[in-house]
Amino acid sequence: MSSHQSNHISFGTDGFRGIIARDFTYDVVRKTAQGMADYIAYKYMRTEKPSVAVGYDRRFMSDRFARTMAEVMAANGLDVTLAAGPLPTPAVSLLTSTGYGLGVMITASHNRHYYNGIKVKQGGRSAPPSVTAEIENYVAKAVPMKPTGVPVPVKDFRPAYVEYINSKVPASKVLSKLPGPVVVDFMYGVGAETADGVFNSKNVIRLRDRHDPLFGGMAPEPVEKNLAELVAEVKKRRAMFGVALDGDADRFALVSDKGQYMTPCQIAPLILEYLLSKGKYKGKIVQAVSMGYLTKRIARAANLPFDEVPVGFKYIAEKMLSEDVTFGVEESGGYAWKGNLPERDGSLTALFVMEMVVKTGKSVSALYAEIEKKYGKSFFTRRDFSLEKAIPNKHSFAVKIKKKLPKLLLGHKITETNTIDGLKIILDNDWWVLMRPSGTEPLLRTYAETDSQENTKKFLDLAFKFVEQK
Repeated sequence: MSSHQSNHISFGTDGFRGIIARDFTYDVVRKTAQGMADYIAYKYMRTEKPSVAVGYDRRFMSDRFARTMAEVMAANGLDVTLAAGPLPTPAVSLLTSTGYGLGVMITASHNRHYYNGIKVKQGGRSAPPSVTAEIENYVAKAVPMKPTGVPVPVKDFRPAYVEYINSKVPASKVLSKLPGPVVVDFMYGVGAETADGVFNSKNVIRLRDRHDPLFGGMAPEPVEKNLAELVAEVKKRRAMFGVALDGDADRFALVSDKGQYMTPCQIAPLILEYLLSKGKYKGKIVQAVSMGYLTKRIARAANLPFDEVPVGFKYIAEKMLSEDVTFGVEESGGYAWKGNLPERDGSLTALFVMEMVVKTGKSVSALYAEIEKKYGKSFFTRRDFSLEKAIPNKHSFAVKIKKKLPKLLLGHKITETNTIDGLKIILDNDWWVLMRPSGTEPLLRTYAETDSQENTKKFLDLAFKFVEQK
């Protein structure tokens, strides 16, 4: 994510985002559309130009921004189709694996209501950095063409997406066998648009599913501080569990039958262990560098290769396309596994967890207790610090701190330091801390995982001291 400075559009971790009417305007959308059209014209000079699908979420003016995007592309002679209504981001990714060469999604994902943004999709996932970097160059020089007034075709893409989900986890079968209620919190986001086709059951209690462009006054981000309503509902209904999807429905969060918010470092091993129990997966486990050690321990026990990549699901997607990958996960709640698109998908993950509970006949808390018994406890926390000024070079920041590290931390030897995205320090008992400057804003993200809340807090405090002394 990157803010819009001096009219420069940059696609960060996953797309470009900015504040509506300040950074994100019709002019920015037109310029971006023209840049993409110029990129396509150059890239496909001698071959047939790819068709483009344009989708949008439930945010304020997303539909109008999407129409503007489509009209400029159509004025450039491109074959472009506009979604008939709001759509989850994974639905646009799906379109780029079934006939459309490029997908554009107007969304600011989990950001607050006054943001909007643009995600670019290709080949069933987020467009790789090499593509977005080229598009950025074209956008910088773009002079938007005036729309010609030719009507842009509009299509309801929701049925195709619902069909895809049901082909991966048969919703009706799973839902009919649920032994109790499940609460699905849509956080006023776009996941509710396909809920009738995906979560159609009296056992599914829908929370915050109406269209509210203000998202109830909070960011539609499925993190603990935003899910008090879901936790309360799970307890009140004595539900089997609760799930939450973010604003554009590609992220997933889980609340156990005990009303406990589960961190991605706890959800990932649950999903992975269940996947492996099916007995047909032998590929690599790939995760973002900000993820935990339980998945690593499961990979070790199952004798599967294990890899870490920089933060951003696009890096996991690239691995899934080029290697045999069983499971990919990132810390912000993105999960993908073999046999599906190389893309995170909140609704699909929610159905998969429902299937897991139905097939195993065990509650989420019982399944997680088994994980803890086999692989140890996980207490993961992320803490963001404001800095006086942005740290422009992540790598030199990491190298400087690495040079000053002592031999022991919290009484344990440092066995590994990883500098692919900030600095990750790993101890001999797998505990780890990651310090990751934002790159675009004066912010340091720190993440740590140990076997207790207290040790995790100590580790984060220690990390902050390293940064202060830098």
